[in-house]
Amino acid sequence: MFGIIVGTHGEFANGILESCEMILGEDTVKNGIRAVTLKRGEGPENVIEKYKAAIESLGNPDRVLFLNDLRGGTPYNAASTLAIADEKYGIVAGVNFPMLIAMAQEQMVDDGSADIKTLMDKAVEAGKEGVIPTTYEELNTPAGDEDDL
Repeated sequence: MFGIIVGTHGEFANGILESCEMILGEDTVKNGIRAVTLKRGEGPENVIEKYKAAIESLGNPDRVLFLNDLRGGTPYNAASTLAIADEKYGIVAGVNFPMLIAMAQEQMVDDGSADIKTLMDKAVEAGKEGVIPTTYEELNTPAGDEDDL
């Protein structure tokens, strides 16, 4: 099984993880996903230590997917410090709820055959597919008038 670590500024990681638990169930999430937060006054060293503790609490999984909020931010840079030393670690910046749900579901069916790059590609695709604009006109189209869609 691969591990997922959501690393963000502030409490975003905890909030998105809690939301994921509401959809997929607490046991599903707690078995393979950890939240790591950067708090005021902390630096990269603090986050690196939190990441290491999170990886250990997951049972040192064979692959680790870091889902970070912002490329170039401290959580991302701390993940980079770990990923540069281990080819089975990967990072995706721009985490969103659809991405986390998709990767948690992927984790449930994981047989170990997908390499970290494949998992990263799936995360990016899920994140993109989860961003859907909806216009006023679309919201006000009566059912049955969907021929134009």
